[in-house]
Amino acid sequence: MTRILVVDDEPQILRALRINLAACRYEVEAVADGSSALRAAADWRPDVVLLDLGLPDMDGVDVIHGLRGWSSMPILVLSGRTATTDKIAALDAGADDYVTKPFGIDELLARVRAVTRRAVIQAHELASVKIGDHVVDMTSKTISGGLRLTPTEWHLLEILVRNPGKLISQRHLLAEVWGRSHVKETNYLRQYMAQLRKKLEPDPSHPVHLVTEPGMGYRFTP
Repeated sequence: MTRILVVDDEPQILRALRINLAACRYEVEAVADGSSALRAAADWRPDVVLLDLGLPDMDGVDVIHGLRGWSSMPILVLSGRTATTDKIAALDAGADDYVTKPFGIDELLARVRAVTRRAVIQAHELASVKIGDHVVDMTSKTISGGLRLTPTEWHLLEILVRNPGKLISQRHLLAEVWGRSHVKETNYLRQYMAQLRKKLEPDPSHPVHLVTEPGMGYRFTP
């Protein structure tokens, strides 16, 4: 069953979406602010996020940035903001689609089906990657040759692999893997990245896939 996280501070919209989505056999979680959305996304791992931009504690664009720091899950914005600049800001931040309020439920469901189809195609394309001599299956979380990773190593690797070629900052990685209270603990990153390289890179002292950008962060190079 497809999981949908709905983020909106209007109770009537949350209720209407929950009812209509559940009737279409989606599993629904609903929250009313940005902080709860980020926590729910990390803990519940939804397949799609429906996101309002006007949230009480932070702007929805900041939520998009927070999600895109570690996930490629589809984000469909539902907003009363009609200005082109608002739409561009959301899409540039990483939103997959933008629906203006008020909207028809049939149109919304069609958009949800569309972003879900794209996500399935993308997940299939990224289901396995080759790192050095190893084939890493991101779906089953297995590695050829019986190599094993710890849960923390998997979490780090998944963030990097889901964003091929993209520089992921140290702060993003620390916040998503260890929590925002640890964003200055760069020694955690160095230790775990060294472990990943030792397990996956042909020459850990000269990595070609799990690359450090000094002072900034890390990048996965296929």
